[in-house]
Amino acid sequence: MKHLLILLLALLFLSAQGQALEVRGRVFEDRNGNTLLDQEEEGIPQVTVSDQVNTTVTDQDGYFSLTTGDDFPYVFISQPSGYVGTWYHQKASEVNFPLRKSDPQQHFTFIHASDTHVEPLVLPRMNRFRELADSKGTQFIIITGDLIKDALRANEDTAREYYELYVAELTQFKTPVYSAVGNHDIFGIERDKSLVSTDHPLYGKKMYRHYLGPNYYSFNVGGIHFVAVDGVDYQNLYYFGGVDARQLEWLEADLERLPLDTPIVTFNHIPFVSPGFSFRTFDDHSFYGPKLLDQNGTLKHRDIVYNFEEVKEMIGGRPYPLALAGHYHAAQEGSIAGYETIFAQTSAITGPDPFEYHGVAVRSGFTLYEVKDGEIVSSEFIPLDLP
Repeated sequence: MKHLLILLLALLFLSAQGQALEVRGRVFEDRNGNTLLDQEEEGIPQVTVSDQVNTTVTDQDGYFSLTTGDDFPYVFISQPSGYVGTWYHQKASEVNFPLRKSDPQQHFTFIHASDTHVEPLVLPRMNRFRELADSKGTQFIIITGDLIKDALRANEDTAREYYELYVAELTQFKTPVYSAVGNHDIFGIERDKSLVSTDHPLYGKKMYRHYLGPNYYSFNVGGIHFVAVDGVDYQNLYYFGGVDARQLEWLEADLERLPLDTPIVTFNHIPFVSPGFSFRTFDDHSFYGPKLLDQNGTLKHRDIVYNFEEVKEMIGGRPYPLALAGHYHAAQEGSIAGYETIFAQTSAITGPDPFEYHGVAVRSGFTLYEVKDGEIVSSEFIPLDLP
């Protein structure tokens, strides 16, 4: 009776917002590849379904029901190991997820790239990146933010042009590409430069979601649980590294149904740990603004996720071998005493190449990871070798 009362109160609250919706559907194996739920096709059980706030799981026949509000526009799944397919949809009363069996996942590779900063001048570099990536025969590609040249300080037309270029580039890759949001992908928040109103319907991260779907999500490959963390937040005119409370709650729900021995790999733009940023000065910049912002009464560096410990608390004692990030434009690895995690930032795809970054000569490129039997066994930096 107590649980029923809580459910009724939750439904009443959502109804009061005027946008309560019950989404029903099925996650199923699309054996004939027509994306339609045919009579002979079977559902896939124990698949996590979410709207970025609420989370449920499919039953033994692959069916789910999720009561959702209007905070976010999508319903999505945590794609299970052994399958590939469309993993998010616009909210509707009925949403189905057709998935196909993937190639064997006991031994595979994936690519970590970052800071593509797509604009017309960068397209030759994207072509080179795609050529190299496709030649590696990888299972998938992760791109950790700053996907487009800039939406922070751009007007709507310019930001849309960049996003449309990036989306067009993604369609040309042979393998799935999973993106994470970067500070340059947040629309209009430097309002003194963009002249964009906070009332704009695509303000902030809404433009990212409009073009690329949920700004945090997860998927599973080869027994590893990959989590796209949105590690970029903003206050007033300035972005900073942080994970908000709502996302932390989602992360806890996303992980709670996993076996405790499931390895976790996170990927986000602003890093949790960065040797380069950790040794930078904290001087303010006349154009980019302050390096330190107040977070709950303490000044924190904008270019490092200030509340990583809260993220780690959600992960708990699960194996956490790798945390991927970008933002620094230089490949580097770091670690913390007492942690098994390697905190890895890869270089930027954008040029020039090579270039000097804070006094260090940097090569443009990406990192290739090899996974065998659920363990990351090697990594290799692949330079673009393109001026």
